[in-house]
Amino acid sequence: MSSPAAQDKAEKVPGVRFYIIRNVLQEKASGGSGGLGDKGGIPIEAIQAAEAEFNKMAEDYPDWVQSLIDELFDNYRRCIDTPEIRHEKIAAINEIAHDMKGQGGTFGYPLITSFGDSLYKCTHKSEEFSDNLIELIKAHIDGMKAVISGRVSGDGGEIGQELLASLNNAVEKYSDADA
Repeated sequence: MSSPAAQDKAEKVPGVRFYIIRNVLQEKASGGSGGLGDKGGIPIEAIQAAEAEFNKMAEDYPDWVQSLIDELFDNYRRCIDTPEIRHEKIAAINEIAHDMKGQGGTFGYPLITSFGDSLYKCTHKSEEFSDNLIELIKAHIDGMKAVISGRVSGDGGEIGQELLASLNNAVEKYSDADA
């Protein structure tokens, strides 16, 4: 159904009809019925409950991400033990790294995001499964382990800078060796 204002415009342009679509999501979020004078919003209790749940997830993040690091390490070991399936294991590592690069910063561990992003980039569309790539994967895993075991949150200060410098050195070393 069109509004009277839209109908007036439509009369000026023959063959054109304007429709005003209700934004139901906006109405729900504002607690009103289309801005007809209702005040409201999301109840404060719902916001507080969501924040409490998020804070609990953030507290549990180091334990949760440790299982992903263990999975990375298992795939890394399989790359060494069974080189004929490296392509499969590197693809699995790439998927885990993709997840990790999106999670770390959300839960207060941006260094995990940095390591995850770097690992994702070095394993993304990789067609060469050299020993150097495997060593680079190991350097990423070692850095992630250090961040989580040391509970290095935020930017990590001096320790965080050292971990990133170590990662950058490994990237340079093993990337140059591939060339």
